[in-house]
Amino acid sequence: KEAVAKVPSVSRRRYCIHVDRIIKEKTNGAQVQVPIHPSKVQITKLKLDKDRKALIERKRLGRAGGGDKGKGKFSEKDVAMADVD
Repeated sequence: KEAVAKVPSVSRRRYCIHVDRIIKEKTNGAQVQVPIHPSKVQITKLKLDKDRKALIERKRLGRAGGGDKGKGKFSEKDVAMADVD
């Protein structure tokens, strides 16, 4: 199905998204959106505001230069200096 539609809501807890124009009618006549698993859709255009761009940039910098950060672990030099007492 080559349909193009917007995603009005994302449920991270249920691992599903709701897409415009995919609606099911309940027995009482109410219309509800059908949940779709995110692996079944393809993103063609991504809406980015300044906060989302900053978040992506921060994650990118952390992944690129985060190989030898240390992250609070002791190095061999620190362990060797501990035995000097």
